[in-house]
Amino acid sequence: MPDTIFGKIIRGEIPCHKVYEDDRVLAFLDVFPLSPGHTLVIPKEAVATLDQLSDESAAAIGRVLPRICRAVMKATGTTAYNLLQNNGSSAHQAVFHVHFHIIPKADESHGLGIIWKAGKLDPSQGANLAQRIASAL
Repeated sequence: MPDTIFGKIIRGEIPCHKVYEDDRVLAFLDVFPLSPGHTLVIPKEAVATLDQLSDESAAAIGRVLPRICRAVMKATGTTAYNLLQNNGSSAHQAVFHVHFHIIPKADESHGLGIIWKAGKLDPSQGANLAQRIASAL
């Protein structure tokens, strides 16, 4: 995997506004925030997408992510937020190191905007797809 800006931040080559760190996870403020308190949570394991992440790093993020969300809400005074995680360039991933965005939503002018073009699941296609996904596990 190519080195990324997040790898440089982990190694201390680029400064950050750190909010949390342990042996597997680092969280810091996004330098291009969508709203005040926009925080990035990254594993120290250098993989591009979530499906490549080890169980150990995934568990470490899972343990601290709710706590960091609560801290962001408390510090910003918000009660709503988006948790965003993109995988691959066609899914809008810009830095190819797994990362989660915690984006506080104080009002309509700050935070994440989403256009959700929902379809309708065909029951027979859904049953087939669910079975294929379950079999792949």
